[in-house]
Amino acid sequence: MARIVGGLTTSHIPAIGNAIHKNLFEDPYWKPFFDGYPPAREWLAEVKPDIAIVIYNDHGLNFFLDKQPTFAFGAAPQYTNEDEGWGIPVIPPFKGDPAFSWHLINSVVHEDFDLVTCQEMAVDHGFSVPMQLYWPNFSYTDIATVPVMINTVQHPLPSPARCYRLGQAIGRAVASYPEDKKVVVIGTGGLSHQLDGQRAGFINKEFDLTCMEKIVDDPEYFLDYSIHDLVRLAGAQGAEFILWLTMRGALGGKVKQLHSNYHIPISNTAAGTMVLEAAE
Repeated sequence: MARIVGGLTTSHIPAIGNAIHKNLFEDPYWKPFFDGYPPAREWLAEVKPDIAIVIYNDHGLNFFLDKQPTFAFGAAPQYTNEDEGWGIPVIPPFKGDPAFSWHLINSVVHEDFDLVTCQEMAVDHGFSVPMQLYWPNFSYTDIATVPVMINTVQHPLPSPARCYRLGQAIGRAVASYPEDKKVVVIGTGGLSHQLDGQRAGFINKEFDLTCMEKIVDDPEYFLDYSIHDLVRLAGAQGAEFILWLTMRGALGGKVKQLHSNYHIPISNTAAGTMVLEAAE
């Protein structure tokens, strides 16, 4: 049977992709951020997952404000990244696994989640930046991927509780897959940040650290929160924390925190990097 070996978290802001392209790893502004990733890469090299489920939000590439699904799963043989205005060269496509994707889709729909299924899908920085951070130098071409897109753009957004339950459904779907596959789940986005409006530049370090603490041993702490609570505490874009909760739901009960790094600010964003190993 397939099994989830662990979960990862990371920011996915597009400026990271530009910094990667320009090799700014030792730049004083970027170094404290990039220094948070080698321990995670060492863990990935040790466990060698076969598939990465990437929980992210689309930023207008596939879905715009006139058509915004709550949940969308990729089921394509590959996913291409498209330029978002930075002038970054085209990067290699990401490998899909349609059989595994359709198993997830059928299992999650059976649990009464309504999904958009995408047999063709482009991926933006929400997906590509985490993959480049954890599998540098395009080594991500060795791992299959499943994009799981959750709406954090056009209100109403799904609640923290619903996203956590979606993650639990994904976890059960993985466990019922008949092939021997090792799966890692990546929760992207956040932490606290607001990119526009009167609170542009808003960061709440205290709440961010609470999120990084509770996501390990007490993720249900957040299930009574509303989206408005998250916006108030973490900023308009800080609602992306629901992507982390989806990842944590997929991991199930107890997990072991192997690594964490918190850094502010990167492009007006609080960046949290974590490695959570799933219980055997």
